[in-house]
Amino acid sequence: MPEAAAMTVQPAILRTQAEKDLIEAYRQKPERADSSAILQLRDAAFARFEKAGLPHRRVEEYKYTDLRALLRGVPPLARPADPETARAVAAAPASLAGVDRHRLVFVNGHFEPLLSDVAGLDGVSTHPLSTLLPHGHTLGERLGISAAASADPIVTLNTGLMRDGMVIRVSAKAKPKKPIEIAHVSTGAAASVALRHVIEVEPNAEVTFLETFRGPEGVPMHTNAVTELRLEDCAKATWIKLQTEAVTAVHFSTLVVTLGEKAALEHFALGAGAAVARSQLFLTFAGEHATLSTRGATLLDGRRHGDTTLVIDHAVPHGTSRELYKAVVDDEARSIFQGKIVVRQHAQKTDGKMSSNAILLSDSAEAMNKPELEIFADDVVCGHGATTGEIDDRLKFYLMSRGIPESEAEKLLIVAFLGEVFDAIENEAVRDAVAAEVEHWLERRATRAG
Repeated sequence: MPEAAAMTVQPAILRTQAEKDLIEAYRQKPERADSSAILQLRDAAFARFEKAGLPHRRVEEYKYTDLRALLRGVPPLARPADPETARAVAAAPASLAGVDRHRLVFVNGHFEPLLSDVAGLDGVSTHPLSTLLPHGHTLGERLGISAAASADPIVTLNTGLMRDGMVIRVSAKAKPKKPIEIAHVSTGAAASVALRHVIEVEPNAEVTFLETFRGPEGVPMHTNAVTELRLEDCAKATWIKLQTEAVTAVHFSTLVVTLGEKAALEHFALGAGAAVARSQLFLTFAGEHATLSTRGATLLDGRRHGDTTLVIDHAVPHGTSRELYKAVVDDEARSIFQGKIVVRQHAQKTDGKMSSNAILLSDSAEAMNKPELEIFADDVVCGHGATTGEIDDRLKFYLMSRGIPESEAEKLLIVAFLGEVFDAIENEAVRDAVAAEVEHWLERRATRAG
């Protein structure tokens, strides 16, 4: 070969098996043909993924969650479940069984209208994303991602692979009496799902959303769900997420929020499932005098890996944000919390506080906390704190001295540690459901120890 020609040869890109699986999944044709606009959106997003590949430890945002190392492979995209299987899965006991609510049910990543319940849901319109993708112009400005979120590899993958989801509009001044659950359940076959939900809450509306994820044990299900939530001026929303997928699952979820003037969001997330889980929140203050309260609890055991990542962007003045996250880590599990508060140059009078705390229940457990502040304004009140420690032996000894067995004393102290996080949930039935999931995790731990 001539020397000049040899110098132009490009080195081959070494792909992991997971990256190869994702590229093959992208080549699969959706059940419905996309519009040209959606196809261009997909192609552009997936081209970015193919160029960069899965994020690894040299990518700062994924320093502690090296997906190139953690993902050995990715199952093919899921097909719709047969009606009998879908009914059986949806009918199985759920975390929120005792909560009076409306339901939008997705089985294997595909919307199941016969299993859903939106009767009497006045002032709220719902449209499956799969019915809109062939008509990209009808999505218009709804499919819009903030700059920080659009650069995220998980979101990029979701844009390329999304097959279904729900487009929801809550009309101005509407106040649904019951919460709206977006339920994600999976059947007993290894598969991947990619969902995109787009939700608009118009001015002066108030609504509660419940987002649940569950699946059968022993099934390597991969979930990638992205929700775009926009709260218009004076809108109020509560968002509660419960993730209790099987220990063989991989879970990625991203909530992208835009707050209008005087808008308010109450957010809570419980992570008590999946072998590898990354839960992301990208929130932008787009209107003045908006408020955010976000809380989370992560329960990890075995060799599970749980990552919570927040980016709170105060882009305008007079915004208030509160972040409180707690993790309980046992065995050889690993917990990561990454929280960043950004205050833009003109976002004066910003008030932001962030706290993350972790309890380690074994010598092999790990917890990494990475709080960050980027402040470009001078008239603000911002702060962060992070702690990692063990159960207080003095408190445990006090309880045991009162006749309480050691395992029960530890359980009481863990519940007290987490109580500050989920006690703030206003809906009593939902709060009880969250407490029940925590109790279930603690009972499993006690059974293993016994």
